[in-house]
Amino acid sequence: MIAHEHNTAIYPLMPLRDIVIFPHVVAPLIVGRGRSIKALEYAMANRLEIFLTTQLDTSVNSPSPKDVHKIGTIAAVLQLLRLPDGTIKALLEGRRRGCIDSFVDNNDFFMAQVEEFSVEAVDDSQIVAYQRNLLASFKRYVSGNKSMSNDVAASVSKITHPAKFIDVLASHLPVKTAEKQTILETVNLVARYDLVLEMLNRETEIISLEGAIHAKVKKKLAKNQRDYYLNEQMRVIKEEMGNGRDEQGAELDELVERLKNKKLSKEANEKVEHELKKLRMMPPSSAEATVVHNYIDCILSLPWYHKTRKKLDINKAEEIMDEDHFGLRNPKERILEYLAVQAQVKKISGPILCLVGPPGVGKTSLCKSVARAMGRKFTRLSLGGVRDEAEIRGHRRTYIGAMPGRIIRSLQKVKVNNPVFCLDEVDKMSADFRGDPASALLEVLDPEQNAAFSDHYLDLDYDLSDVFFITTANSLYNIPVPLQDRMEIITIEGYTEEDKSAIAKGFLVPKQMKTNGFKAGEVIFNGDSIMEIIRRYTREAGVRNLERSIASMYRKIARHRLQNNKTTRYRITRRGVAKYLGTPKYRFGMAEDKDATGLVNGLAWTAVGGEILQIETVLLPGKGKLLITGKLGDVMQESAQAALSYVRSRTSRLGIADDFYEKVDIHVHVPEGAIPKDGPSAGITMTTSIVSALLKLPVRRDLAMTGEVTLRGRVLPIGGLTEKLLAAKRANMTCVLVPKENEKNVKDVPDNILNSLRIEFVDHVDEALEKAIIVKDNDSLFKECESELFCPDIMVHNAPLAAAGSAAH
Repeated sequence: MIAHEHNTAIYPLMPLRDIVIFPHVVAPLIVGRGRSIKALEYAMANRLEIFLTTQLDTSVNSPSPKDVHKIGTIAAVLQLLRLPDGTIKALLEGRRRGCIDSFVDNNDFFMAQVEEFSVEAVDDSQIVAYQRNLLASFKRYVSGNKSMSNDVAASVSKITHPAKFIDVLASHLPVKTAEKQTILETVNLVARYDLVLEMLNRETEIISLEGAIHAKVKKKLAKNQRDYYLNEQMRVIKEEMGNGRDEQGAELDELVERLKNKKLSKEANEKVEHELKKLRMMPPSSAEATVVHNYIDCILSLPWYHKTRKKLDINKAEEIMDEDHFGLRNPKERILEYLAVQAQVKKISGPILCLVGPPGVGKTSLCKSVARAMGRKFTRLSLGGVRDEAEIRGHRRTYIGAMPGRIIRSLQKVKVNNPVFCLDEVDKMSADFRGDPASALLEVLDPEQNAAFSDHYLDLDYDLSDVFFITTANSLYNIPVPLQDRMEIITIEGYTEEDKSAIAKGFLVPKQMKTNGFKAGEVIFNGDSIMEIIRRYTREAGVRNLERSIASMYRKIARHRLQNNKTTRYRITRRGVAKYLGTPKYRFGMAEDKDATGLVNGLAWTAVGGEILQIETVLLPGKGKLLITGKLGDVMQESAQAALSYVRSRTSRLGIADDFYEKVDIHVHVPEGAIPKDGPSAGITMTTSIVSALLKLPVRRDLAMTGEVTLRGRVLPIGGLTEKLLAAKRANMTCVLVPKENEKNVKDVPDNILNSLRIEFVDHVDEALEKAIIVKDNDSLFKECESELFCPDIMVHNAPLAAAGSAAH
């Protein structure tokens, strides 16, 4: 066999990371590197062959000419297919061996001058002998390797060409890339046959050793089964002789004893007995035995009929809730009414309670007070972030690591079947591909269904009808309507300043005094100092930040006392608060120092309570464009457009030129532009702001308003009235304009809020404009005309639109 080099040519080059492609072999490749893709596309477009060579180091992502082997394979590009992720699937056929002589400059991809190897066959008898030997060894290897089909050996045996035979056979060997590269670089055919035969014999020996190891493992498993049989015989012999039971027998005895002493439903009792029979037949070391044991233990640990029995005293319950919580009159009354009915009928009935309110107003602690008032145990389950239905219903026992849902697990911990069960943050659940936990709660919270609650793991009906479920949420918006339908909603509004002051003095200060290691009388808060913290350092519906501020002051006092070795008393005054808490964070009082044109105080509802929402309008030279800014939602933007349309329809009565919008742009802005805002209740506020800007008349700074506006000027009702009035009170407003249809909701507002505000009800925008906009000399804001919509133009001198050629009074 004589080998020599000839046929030098230039080919595009593609480095291969961890693969060797032999001549005469067709191989598919997934190509993702940009330069390699360009080389393939160039070869395909120009109908050229491509040179394939393996990298020296597979960890190099962008190989250079020095990072590849010199000897490789000249291949034809049969097919290219571009995949959705940008990679290319290429089908390549190896043709001939080649050696890189030099690299050719090219920016897009590698190109190299390659010298081809050609082989001349001599001594055919020697090659035939090698082929027979190799084919016999390869058939032995295939017969011992279960991962390789016998068809492979059959296809190789049909190849007669000596070079193709050895290259195709070498491509099927499971050897390392470096060894395959050695085969590729062995140009002499006889030497290549010797090398492949050596590797094939080695792999055949490895396959034989693997078979022997497998046989030994199988024999050992058979021995384990024999040992189990003998152990079972020994256990029976010990029982007959009265010499005690083994460890598994002791565990089974314990389960049987627990079953005798446990009162279960008929279905559960039959299930446990059936599972015990299965457990007796299982080997102790099997995984299935552990699963069955855990399942029986779960059933026996549930409080099927065990209850807390205590007579409910409604007067005592009221005392406990008053002791634990200040204020919250309406929620307490609703809960006491519910408890009174429950005490009379001796059974919980009716919808589940749902406490809805801003953070920090005491929803979860109110649930604890209910449990204490009823003399029942309390358990809490936080649903915030839960997105898997199995968290509620559990996993089926077919899954590895299956367990019951959190409802069942909570009852196992509390050990009674009638606790007060708080489902906290029910509005924070979400759904994904694993299911919707809110839908799973429909069965839990339905009094008509939860008497037979089915947990996937338990696979038995469990009675939840004696459990007193109370859910809490910050907002009803994220709770599905079917789930809301199963609950009785009890709204908890935010606290007033007086409520917060009383809570701080009666609850928060004593709590933080004890927590921070002070004794009574060592730190004294004056009444106005607490109010200073409430007004200038917190802005919330609840009292969490107030408690943090008080705790911060105690910590600073403790540090000061220890550093200076002082035991004197500390008296905190209103002016002394800044010494401990720093510069005030919020401004107290009215948002503005004086009445301003185009600036109106609106009222907004948020998940953390009510807020003052200022709306301001300015006029700019333009062509009637309405600019709306402040990160407003679609509904709020439409409210601004409706407000402008209403103003245009009332230009004659307001003393504004009919064509005012043709010469000015109106810019409506809601400050705090980083906060998203939406909702229709700012319509009356936007209308007043636009009219004030057009007339250049100021709006009362001590007045706030809320209400949705129609194109005909009607003021429609709004929601969240209590929270909005509370925000107005906190901002030191004296008067609030409220839709006439909300008059029925005022009875739900606490008296201390009503006594501090003058609430005026309006049914039409014109009433709101008359009350809010300040007109000189007690003149009327509106002009007399026969038609409200189409009356003669009234031009008034010295108007705000003088530059636009119009006038207003």
